Amino acid sequence: MSPVPVSYVVRVADDPGDREACFAVRKEVFVAEQGVPEDLEYDAYDAGAVHVLAVRDDGVPLGAGRLLHGEAAAGKTGGAAGVGSLGRLAVVGEARGLGVGVALVRAVEEAARERGLTAVDLGAQTHALGFYERLGYVAYGAEFLDAGIPHRAMRRTL
Repeated sequence: MSPVPVSYVVRVADDPGDREACFAVRKEVFVAEQGVPEDLEYDAYDAGAVHVLAVRDDGVPLGAGRLLHGEAAAGKTGGAAGVGSLGRLAVVGEARGLGVGVALVRAVEEAARERGLTAVDLGAQTHALGFYERLGYVAYGAEFLDAGIPHRAMRRTL
């Protein structure tokens, strides 16, 4: 059975309410669902990151993601100039399969382009490799653990 179409928008989370909605989505998906410790989920990078939010027409948050750029991204991208870091991509269970994740990735990529970046890296949970590959990301390097979950580094040139 196909998911029921849902009308939603994706936007940069500029105001405090939108940022709180992003954090609530992350808490639901990463902390409650996947068991990531809350002290690992929220970090010092959140303050300077570009956050994106998918929100249903009635205001219910469906998904979130973030872009690190500049010095904040360097530690996650091997210091590669012009490369941003996509992370904390989360879609609530009821919205999976509706295209929300794709829309969030594309919004992060657009934010990266607006900042003059030429590529985006990410650490994909291994179960999500196919999702990112379909969006043009290529895995590189060895598998690694992040919060106890297997990941692979991936990159897409913009």
